[in-house]
Amino acid sequence: MARAAEAGDDAGDDAGGLTVHASCVAQAGRAALIRGAAGSGKSGLALRLIALGADLVADDRTRLWRAGAQVMADAPATIRGRIEARGVGLLRLPAAGPCPLALAIDLDREETGRLPPLRETRVAGAALPLVHGSGHAHFPAAILLYLKFGVLE
Repeated sequence: MARAAEAGDDAGDDAGGLTVHASCVAQAGRAALIRGAAGSGKSGLALRLIALGADLVADDRTRLWRAGAQVMADAPATIRGRIEARGVGLLRLPAAGPCPLALAIDLDREETGRLPPLRETRVAGAALPLVHGSGHAHFPAAILLYLKFGVLE
């Protein structure tokens, strides 16, 4: 099934990579980039994924660069191993990066379809699968399973 491209995709990067306003977690050596406006729940989703077994790559700001066909993600050194938990404070966790990106999540858009179309976005010049945010209780578990096993196309 063909993937639909999303508007607002990243235009690319320079030779040294770029830093984006996004959180990132990894499972089974595959990372998910969690994008959205300030206050959209990036850190909250990352915390739920970590509680289910994912590893923290970066919170709030993520460094991206190309390594061949892959886009790699890691935390800037100044925030490595730290994640914000609203109402609690900054938590210190082991850092998992760098990891190759396997998925992008857009929390600024809400998924309304039961079985949404396959979508993609461009991140650092490479195509990545894209899912929109969801308020369903199973969303974090579904993302974790996507990272572990993929999705049927």
